[in-house]
Amino acid sequence: MLAVWHYAVCYSRGRIVASATGGVNEWEQWDMAGFLDGEDLSPNAIERARQAAAGRYIDLTSSNPTHQELLFPDDILRDASAAYWSNRRYNPEPRGLQAARKAIVQYYAERTPALALDADQIVVTASTSEAYSLLFALLTNPGDNVLAPVITYPLFEYLAIVHHIELRPYALDERRGWRIDPTSLRLQADERTRAVLVVSPHNPTGAVQTARLPALRALDLPIICDEVFAAFPYRAATVPPLGALYPDLPVFHLNGISKMFALPDLKLGWIALNDAAHDRFGERLEVLNDTFLSANTLTQTMLPSIFERGRAFTAAMHQRIRESLDMALTMLSGCDVVRVRPPDGGYYLFPEIIGWNDEEALTLYLLKHGVLVHPGYFYGYEQGAHIVISCLIEPTQLRAGIERLIMALSGVTRYA
Repeated sequence: MLAVWHYAVCYSRGRIVASATGGVNEWEQWDMAGFLDGEDLSPNAIERARQAAAGRYIDLTSSNPTHQELLFPDDILRDASAAYWSNRRYNPEPRGLQAARKAIVQYYAERTPALALDADQIVVTASTSEAYSLLFALLTNPGDNVLAPVITYPLFEYLAIVHHIELRPYALDERRGWRIDPTSLRLQADERTRAVLVVSPHNPTGAVQTARLPALRALDLPIICDEVFAAFPYRAATVPPLGALYPDLPVFHLNGISKMFALPDLKLGWIALNDAAHDRFGERLEVLNDTFLSANTLTQTMLPSIFERGRAFTAAMHQRIRESLDMALTMLSGCDVVRVRPPDGGYYLFPEIIGWNDEEALTLYLLKHGVLVHPGYFYGYEQGAHIVISCLIEPTQLRAGIERLIMALSGVTRYA
């Protein structure tokens, strides 16, 4: 997904233009023969500047653990794969291999609060991206809409285009720690709303949904909960699975091994359905997954061992992330033009930079001074000037990058 930030089309055309606070919704339709037909896929200004500055900047945007000295132990992977090679057979199951699904069930039983599931309530996919696509196909028809946070990863919009549906943005309240704005949530729903997308911990604000939200319950809609950062609470004590908070609503939990075990290369995710979701949608979702059978048998076979023996690695990664967040927050809080709040979870910071109006100009200015960040508008947020910093970065590089960032910001009071 690195390439989504590179294109001129990114957040310039085909955007949701509906107000997140309600009112008349307008959706800028994509008038094209096929996916992104006629759109400008040339590098945007930030990508062009990044390419020109190659080798002269510290990258504070990377979310790829394999580039940040976070490599899952290869001995565990070799041992986990041995059972597959010694008895290699292709016996696909529509929901995924039973052993893999049982390992995922055990994971949810150990969450706080626990979410009791059985293996039939798990659908194994090749990725969370594929899981989203399956759920959009399951829950919507062309022209329907799904409510999504106004600050959002561009993947969601591309998938919405593929399925010919609308994403309607609900507001997140920055003053209340990026909590869901219940009024906005209510106003954005209409007769063609089919689901609500919730990201917890949220990317990039880090907000975690820790309690029931009456407005969400009142909508009485299925919830798609992206919880890929659930293994990394920070200010929050735990990350509750939303199916435990809303047992009477259909909840689809999306997760995988990419973030939890730093294994994006092994391509395995899942959808965990609470009882309400399973009862209403389980059989149809099984047919959808059986149509593609994208998850490879090797990684599914390895999953129980990855869960059993990979906990220490995840714990060590979590500790490094916590220490990096501590360091970054301490450094940034000492800069007068930076307003930053600790995230509830995840490994991103989303600070506001005071005195700037143009995020693109800010990002280009910082790149000129040797540090690469993402602007808030890459995530669809254009109130104030925000940047995104990944604290997954190797700690020495993270410290050096933030030092450069602070020096650059301290040398200017306004640049717009």
